[in-house]
Amino acid sequence: MAILKLYGLDASPPVRAVKLTLAALQLDYEFIVVDVTSKQQLSKEYLAKNPQHTVPLLEDGDACIWDSHAIMCYLVSKYSRDDSLYPRDLLKRAVVDQRLHFESGVVFANALRAITKLVLFFGVTEVPKERIEAITEAYDFVELFLKGHSYMAGDQLTLADLSLISSISSLVAYVPVDAAKYFNLSNWIKRMELLPYYEQNAKGAAMFAGAVKSKTFTVAQ
Repeated sequence: MAILKLYGLDASPPVRAVKLTLAALQLDYEFIVVDVTSKQQLSKEYLAKNPQHTVPLLEDGDACIWDSHAIMCYLVSKYSRDDSLYPRDLLKRAVVDQRLHFESGVVFANALRAITKLVLFFGVTEVPKERIEAITEAYDFVELFLKGHSYMAGDQLTLADLSLISSISSLVAYVPVDAAKYFNLSNWIKRMELLPYYEQNAKGAAMFAGAVKSKTFTVAQ
């Protein structure tokens, strides 16, 4: 079997989600750092593998797959010995899929990426109030999803948890989780931090937080 190759950078939440999946599946792989600040993702070689020039990118032999959710589902479907992370039962899988779509469309795109582009890439020093509100709205939804459950899609760990923890552990750099207000969310974060392979997320999340805290910005009222 050809060695798996993962392209990306640790500070990227989607890359960390894939790293968590690889660790959960106990798969060996080569990690190839893509320096997006020097636009390595726009190189001719990279574009030949991923014309969208995004990270993460997984190379499995001759196959190149991008988008974290597509990669995660591919890895589990091909390499997992069971279906615990991505259930075959159609209803259970639909719940996991919904949480994954929620992560990409609401948590990552509308909350995390929207504010990060302003703070880290555009150098904005006054963030619109709605960008912070988007984060708290995401927390509100997640708190509801976790009501009566230990994990995002029920009572067992799934890809939904591995994906969402990568983004939520980054959002806390902007809005810390109030344990009194978000009891379920707070406990879920602690539960995820106990995973034996959580360091695959912790290192990059700390890097991301450090980058955010190095910037000075206020929230417009």
